[in-house]
Amino acid sequence: MHSEKGSPVFISSEVAAAVFDWKSAITALQQVYSHRHEPAATPPRTIASSGQAWLRTLPAVPPGGRYFGAKLMGMASGAPNAGVEYVIVLFDRQTSRIAAFVDAEKVTGYRTAATSAAALDKMAPARTARLAVLGSGLEAKMHARAFAAVRAFSDIAVFSPTPASRERFASDIGDELGVRTVAAASAEEAVSGADVVLAAARSHGERPILFGDWIKPGAVTVSIGSTIPQQREIDVSVTRQSDLVVCDMLHEVVSETGDMLAAAAAGVELDGRCFSLNDLMSGALAERIATARYPMFKSVGGGLQDVVVAGMILDRALEAGIATGLPISFVTKHV
Repeated sequence: MHSEKGSPVFISSEVAAAVFDWKSAITALQQVYSHRHEPAATPPRTIASSGQAWLRTLPAVPPGGRYFGAKLMGMASGAPNAGVEYVIVLFDRQTSRIAAFVDAEKVTGYRTAATSAAALDKMAPARTARLAVLGSGLEAKMHARAFAAVRAFSDIAVFSPTPASRERFASDIGDELGVRTVAAASAEEAVSGADVVLAAARSHGERPILFGDWIKPGAVTVSIGSTIPQQREIDVSVTRQSDLVVCDMLHEVVSETGDMLAAAAAGVELDGRCFSLNDLMSGALAERIATARYPMFKSVGGGLQDVVVAGMILDRALEAGIATGLPISFVTKHV
């Protein structure tokens, strides 16, 4: 357990899964994004690299929260059995000490889906809806669960280019959520008539998987698969018709994602249609939400989401008595 003497704790991926709760995470994110914060509180992610080794850092100091810190992820691709490991280091405002190290393998999926659901909750009408899911991997499953925490669905349609994968997704998610879930034969078939459209699967070759004329007026689109310039997920036609685009990291979405760069290159004017998640949560976009014909939420993920969700998990693990105490301490330098 965390002590007032400053000994940090470790939260394993298994403990994170045991204490995680979608509604609590979504509420926590909505609360933190409703507060304005200076740009310095959420600086851009950084990537250090040399040869086959790279390290990405996502720092954040959430406004008003108890914890601040950063997520680190890295890999040396030349090493035997190389893979990416993630850790979130949390500092405690009340003690100014390191509070915890959180295995972020599951937290990363939780925070992405919870942030999308937090946005969807403010963008979609509060009624039973039909959900279309493009993709059948971890992010697609996480998002289906998170969306179900804020909206009721009459049915779900999923498309993945691999028939076995979409059939498995339909069976698993349908049973888990208690919602009729079908495997569609094509992406267009899945999207047809949907009230909420989730794009969570970049295609091989980085070709767009979602097109504007498939989406019905009033449907909310959520796109999470294009996070760097080299990645594509949605066609330019989706961005062109989207009269409101809410971005979790406004500058990074507009300037560093392949989808938005392609739209800008095609002559789509992004100014005046792209807004921050802070704008959405503060209520500043209420009139635009009410009149938007093709609203979209686009996400790249950020350290603020990591820290907020990891902090919630830490508090719940401490309360449950299942955090692992570490027999270590750090020397404090007083300045």
